[in-house]
Amino acid sequence: MNYLFLEYPKCTTCKKAKKWLKENNIDFSERNIIEDNPTKEELKKWHYESKMSINKFFNTSGKLYREMNLKDKIKDCSTEELINILSTNGMLIKRPLLISNNLVLVGFKEEEWNEKLK
Repeated sequence: MNYLFLEYPKCTTCKKAKKWLKENNIDFSERNIIEDNPTKEELKKWHYESKMSINKFFNTSGKLYREMNLKDKIKDCSTEELINILSTNGMLIKRPLLISNNLVLVGFKEEEWNEKLK
């Protein structure tokens, strides 16, 4: 199975995740989340498949998230509005994302990746 790995190449967590994928011989294709930001359609699909709250897709520690004061704003937004916000800039999205058929992993937690991918 081939996975889609969405990353910000300068992100240390993304680098760790990519190293883990290579060490575990997992095939993946790379996509720079800044140069090729996920579309609304992709985000809707991934949100649905992940069964997670859309809020989990936000990079809450990011500079842009803080600058836009999203912590307070997202409390009153619908899922559709949040997906629209996420689709505007890849820096708003928690990374890395690992996507395949019916599997969406948001962020890199080695224990979770071991459980889901091995």
